[in-house]
Amino acid sequence: MEAEPRRRRPRVVRFGLTLTAILLLLFGVPWATLIAGGNHWPTPVVVAGTILFALALVLFPALMFAGHGRRHLDGAARIADAMLGIIWVLFVWSLLGQLLAVVLGLAGVGEPARYRIATAVVTLIALVLLLWGYAEAMRVPRIRRVDVTLPRLGPALDGLRVVLLTDTHYGPINRARWSQGVTAAVNALDPDVVAHTGDIADGEVSQRREQAAPLGDIRADLARVYVTGNHEYFSGAQRWVEHMAALGWEALHNRHVVVQRGDDALVVAGVDDRTAAGSGVPGHHADHEAALAGTDPDLPVLLLAHQPAQIQGAVAHGIDLQISGHTHGGQIWPFHYLVRLDQPVLQGLTRHSARTQLYTSRGTGFWGPPFRVFAPSEITLLTLHTA
Repeated sequence: MEAEPRRRRPRVVRFGLTLTAILLLLFGVPWATLIAGGNHWPTPVVVAGTILFALALVLFPALMFAGHGRRHLDGAARIADAMLGIIWVLFVWSLLGQLLAVVLGLAGVGEPARYRIATAVVTLIALVLLLWGYAEAMRVPRIRRVDVTLPRLGPALDGLRVVLLTDTHYGPINRARWSQGVTAAVNALDPDVVAHTGDIADGEVSQRREQAAPLGDIRADLARVYVTGNHEYFSGAQRWVEHMAALGWEALHNRHVVVQRGDDALVVAGVDDRTAAGSGVPGHHADHEAALAGTDPDLPVLLLAHQPAQIQGAVAHGIDLQISGHTHGGQIWPFHYLVRLDQPVLQGLTRHSARTQLYTSRGTGFWGPPFRVFAPSEITLLTLHTA
């Protein structure tokens, strides 16, 4: 009876130590660059700056757990998310500022001038990037147009227009008007198929109903289809599946539909996110065989799967094109490089076998920090062509 608590205690301790080390780095490096170091600011400035960073260090984890934990306090989440984005940008550019101070020192610039120059440069760059990144995150995404050739596609389906939405992440910031703008942009493209590849929201249907409502007004000639992302499994995945169905979308919960034009047809299939099996939600797991059950093997297949990492299953099952999101294109540089440790692709169209291609969207919305730096959001128009 005591074995499990004893095993769990070291894991909790390791997690706590790791989290503490990460927070000390995130907040400590900017403090050392902007406040301490060789700046030799007047004592009141050093004291005030140190108190500010110390308060932020203490409050940040508490606000993050209150905002994104079981309580889902949107006010706390908004503050914590903004703090995360700000401190990440300051951390990255403070590291580069330290290098700048070294270069200035080698060039003969003395103290404290070289450190104050580095501090000014870091502060200016961070401010510009955060303002620009906020504007990029909150705007209705630009349309990204991509042509994809599928050799097995029938001639009657040549030019089929598929609009991809993903990672809308309706959350603590009410973006109902933004959602209406996305709907208007999609409808203006006159799509044949509209696909949402998951991470609709951070929160339950009851919390995000207003923001998700414009999805019900999206028009498509042949199909509107949706699959779950990993964030649905923090926010009532089955309720989102049911809500999307209520909005008129085909929830491809390990199933498929067939769209047809003239004598030619395309299988549009979907699988649950790869985290679904470990979520504890009954009946949720990625199942390609179930999704393709009963399909004609001679027909081309368009597969919705939230994560690019699910591409191996697509290759094994002879999928022609998988469309995914999840990566956000990195969202805030240089987080891109950390994303690549987990995912085979960051964004764009890639080939993974003689038959199978993958398109990865940078995402329509954003998660957490309301910033996008060197990773613009997108509404993707995929135009399918025959060989």
